[in-house]
Amino acid sequence: MSKILLQMQDVSLGYGEETVLSGINLEIRESELTVIVGESGCGKSTLLKGAIGLLRPTVGSIRLLGADLEGIDEEKLSALRKRVGLLFQGGALINSMTIAENVALPLNQFSLLPPGAINSLVRMKLAQVGLEDAMHKTPPELSGGMRKRAALARSLAMDPELLLCDEPSAGLDPVTAAALDQLLLDLRSALNMSLLVISHELGSIDAIADRVVMLAKGKKVFDDSLEQAHSTKISVVKDFFDRRPARSQTRGRSVLERFVKG
Repeated sequence: MSKILLQMQDVSLGYGEETVLSGINLEIRESELTVIVGESGCGKSTLLKGAIGLLRPTVGSIRLLGADLEGIDEEKLSALRKRVGLLFQGGALINSMTIAENVALPLNQFSLLPPGAINSLVRMKLAQVGLEDAMHKTPPELSGGMRKRAALARSLAMDPELLLCDEPSAGLDPVTAAALDQLLLDLRSALNMSLLVISHELGSIDAIADRVVMLAKGKKVFDDSLEQAHSTKISVVKDFFDRRPARSQTRGRSVLERFVKG
């Protein structure tokens, strides 16, 4: 059986006295691509924060890359995070720096490699996402799709075992989004990575997901293959994939508000 990279057991997560997620059990395995779906505010981003120790569970346990996050010190947690890539929804690139300098940031901060080796790695990472020719440009000079690919290259700089993506295709036109989806699949295959992706884009979900996990009202309500997600009788999952209003929330809110917001 493949190795478990992320494991949550009976986890509750929240902010202060507010509980956002409770009773979460989840396993992310080696070479797997799992997509987290659900309405805005259901706890998708909270789950990602818990996965990397930015939020500590009030109940339950989280193991990341074999290490229990309970009571882990900051030095060991920092070392774990170096093995995890993060692709933020907006890219989080620094506009005053070139694309090459952005990609080099984690290498300069967390590795002991000499400048020549870092430059070679930056070129390789940009080549992997098709941006080697844009390395001297700044983020404002790039299209939205190119900025997403540049941010992806930076998230891959430390050769992560697990890549966490928050709405990678949000804001992109369908053609560019489809190209980014294929790039994620190609990189997963080439680099033997596991991916945990937040998405509300049905086209992207259908293109990339091995497995779908749905959150609703602070709980995990579905965890199975993409095929099962499309055939399930669970109403909230069926409504999501059919883009119909949830039965208990049909008054006063549009489908766009319920399902399209991240």
